[in-house]
Amino acid sequence: MSPFWSNIDLAALNPFRRAEGFVALDIGSSSIKMVEAAGEPNGYRVLHAGILPLPAGAVQNNMVVDKETVVRTVKSLIQANGIRSTNVICGVPGRAVIIKKIELPTQDEKELEANVEFEANNVIPENLENVNLDYQVLTNDGKRMDILLVAVKKEIINSYAEVIREAGLSPAIMDVDYFAMENMHEMNYEPNPGEIVGLIHIGARYTTINVLRDGVSSFTGDLVVGGEAFTESLMQSLKVSYDQAEKLKMTGLLEGKKSVDLQSLLKPASDSLVEEIARTLSLYGVMGTEEGVHRFYLSGGGAKVPGLCPLFAERMGVPVQLSEPFRGFGMSKSIDRGYLADSALALAVGVGLSIRRPGDR
Repeated sequence: MSPFWSNIDLAALNPFRRAEGFVALDIGSSSIKMVEAAGEPNGYRVLHAGILPLPAGAVQNNMVVDKETVVRTVKSLIQANGIRSTNVICGVPGRAVIIKKIELPTQDEKELEANVEFEANNVIPENLENVNLDYQVLTNDGKRMDILLVAVKKEIINSYAEVIREAGLSPAIMDVDYFAMENMHEMNYEPNPGEIVGLIHIGARYTTINVLRDGVSSFTGDLVVGGEAFTESLMQSLKVSYDQAEKLKMTGLLEGKKSVDLQSLLKPASDSLVEEIARTLSLYGVMGTEEGVHRFYLSGGGAKVPGLCPLFAERMGVPVQLSEPFRGFGMSKSIDRGYLADSALALAVGVGLSIRRPGDR
């Protein structure tokens, strides 16, 4: 069976040499986010973090299109932050991933691997020769096993791996943003038995949803709407340029002055996003029942939009709060805490990637 990273040469990696380290790269549709974290006896410590923008069109249809620009941006991000680690943990977007759940009788690992690949032929709508396939056992009661199958087209994996190699780095792990969100949340929050938690990551062009039931993903999905919808709304309302609208959205300032009610201006776009999320969750039976989500955590740069959090809470009828991606982490002395606090929500997926290591299941 081919796991996500089977096409990546791991021979040079030595996970016991701490000096080599790992750095996480979240290559998104509008920016690259980088987080480097070191494992310590009591958890993890953030060593470096940073974000650099990408031009529109550099990453399209879940693949790196403008490889030269993305490679140059990765190099700049690594050099500007003095990163010495060369082993990369990279994320691929969940919307590019095929995820299926299957059930099998309890069996040993060798037998399981063969049977999982056999079952994958029946449920994965792609020729297995064209995908990287991996699996994880979710539950095992001694009689039956619930198993999560994940498949990604090799061409998508390769588009990210090639960028990493051409930037002079070594791809070590390919993860999925859904599971990175889950890792980030698990690292920072103590689970409440029986609680169903919704993780909503609002990126520039997409919003990613992951619903956790007892800490395990029970629903994942994406919406083709994100923070740029707020920027476009401001452009139309105020007849300003994209750059002006983006700066106003991020700082509340227009031409250096705070002269508009940003929350009121953005309310129609906030209403639309909240309704899209609510409709998606209801469509798949995640809301509107006794088994509905008990609490939501918002992350991503778009989560900072004024008024969005309380509006979402009012619509859903349950507590909604901004996630704290670095809540459970120690900090290196060299970290700019002000920058980290300001960028934390955008770095949420990168945080979840940063604590993955070879051999994790």
